Amino acid sequence: MTTEIESNSSRKRSLSVTESEIADPERQDLDYISLTTHDGHFGSNPIALNWGEKDPLARGPVIATVKHGGQRNAIGAHGGGYCIYTALAVASGGLDPNHIPNLDKTSPTFQIGPHSQWFDPKKIVTIDPWGHLVTDCFKPYFNKNYDIRPTIAVTKAHIDFPEVKDALREGRLKADGVILKEDGQSLVTKAAVEPVWFLPGIAERFQCSEQTLRQALFKETNMMYPELLTRSDIKLFLPPIGGLTIYMWGDPNTIPDESIPLTVRVHDECNGSDVFGSDICTCRPYLAHAVEECIRTAQQGGCGIVIYFRKEGRSLGEVTKYLVYNMRKRNEHGDQASEYFNCTKNVAGVTDTRFQALMPDALHWLGVTKIDRFISMSDMKYDAIVNTGIKIIERVPIPPELIPKDAQVEIAAKVFIGYHGGDTYKVTEDSLKQVKGRGANEY
Repeated sequence: MTTEIESNSSRKRSLSVTESEIADPERQDLDYISLTTHDGHFGSNPIALNWGEKDPLARGPVIATVKHGGQRNAIGAHGGGYCIYTALAVASGGLDPNHIPNLDKTSPTFQIGPHSQWFDPKKIVTIDPWGHLVTDCFKPYFNKNYDIRPTIAVTKAHIDFPEVKDALREGRLKADGVILKEDGQSLVTKAAVEPVWFLPGIAERFQCSEQTLRQALFKETNMMYPELLTRSDIKLFLPPIGGLTIYMWGDPNTIPDESIPLTVRVHDECNGSDVFGSDICTCRPYLAHAVEECIRTAQQGGCGIVIYFRKEGRSLGEVTKYLVYNMRKRNEHGDQASEYFNCTKNVAGVTDTRFQALMPDALHWLGVTKIDRFISMSDMKYDAIVNTGIKIIERVPIPPELIPKDAQVEIAAKVFIGYHGGDTYKVTEDSLKQVKGRGANEY
């Protein structure tokens, strides 16, 4: 017999799995510590997970909390790097380790999906597409008191962006009272997303074996996760990294409709520029330009999207980034555009570890199949997106007047190696050598 539950969008969802068919949740003794578990080990009975299944109950929930030890079907912990602060809260006595969140009234303010990409195990391998709908989709598990955590939260907000107020005052944008208010605030739907990695799919993206991937993750995290090697039956990994946030201007329902305009920027975190306005790069100005273009598209009846990834310093980290800054400024011949990438490689051994092959998952989660205006010059981002089948009609470079003086080094170096400058930017080998930034003593 199947029963039905009410979904967040008032649609009936048939239950393919009933409470009586679900095992009772285990209650792990939190005073007992098992350093690792093994495939087939006594007491290990992870909840079945079938990645890409169309029916969420047939797919199975992500179980990654400490309370159901033998039933966990994911390695790692919720919250990415923030799980360490959870541990501190427990250690200090501020958090009861047996606490189970009250998720009443936390459901999404807007229903996203499901989209056809959710059911293709090759399209989405870094996000649980059902992560914002767990209380709806996995209600039978909640009724049996399983501790299942959302990995996505969707809400609404008013955004107060100074550059938007400038655009309003200068007449580039006009208030409409719905998308953009008279005071310069814009209205958005936004989603916070924690990474959930399907390891076989990740390995396929990087054209390596799952075992090779597991070994590299195990070694390069200083052996923090032994179950990467001992539990080949567990295919999910919640990595200790930052997630992403999606900001949407306009009606998100229009996103899958290729006849309605869509503007997109994929932005990687840069605390120095995005928050504090450092002028050594173009990150904040390009982000501000994208927000303006997203608002304009939304006012035309379309939708604008900014996806903000926590990938500070091209995922090399802020300490590495600042070390590179120092090397650039102290070079014998000054901060030359021709040495821009060499300095990063000298410090980090590599110029970029953002691995944009994983980035399009967020677009597929939203149901994107065509981008009319892509606010980015990055060849790596463009290639990663179109290689997954999403069409990009126009690539929009940053307007030259928005580039800070000291960021001329960055833009010249990037265009020279292949960033799309269109008719706006042309850099030759000779002109590259002429571009220099502020000197080490000019502060």
